[in-house]
Amino acid sequence: QVQVVESGGGLVQPGGSLRLSCTASGATLDDYAIGWFRQVPGKEREGVSCISSRDSSRYYVDSVKGRFTISADHDGITVYLQMNNLKPEDTAVYYCATVWSPYPCALTQNEYVVWGQGTQVTVSL
Repeated sequence: QVQVVESGGGLVQPGGSLRLSCTASGATLDDYAIGWFRQVPGKEREGVSCISSRDSSRYYVDSVKGRFTISADHDGITVYLQMNNLKPEDTAVYYCATVWSPYPCALTQNEYVVWGQGTQVTVSL
């Protein structure tokens, strides 16, 4: 059974950087997508970025383009979300999720079947 675990969250000042990691274990995923989502209390969970294993396609929500970068180890077991120039509005619990799929990824949470527990990112002075 596949599991994903996030790490790397924390407290950072505006303009700072963090790198989140999402590590998959439990099974081999031949074709998959991994997505990063975030949620603030009282708001809907938002898709942030995703990556597809088959063609390495990547997508970002407009609010993080140019600041966040998603990447994967060549073995595909760990996916990173490098977050630069962080803003207070990036504060949220960040979740990674995965789904077996040969298709390009999408930032639609209903498409993902395995979710991590989340890691808190706080951007504040």
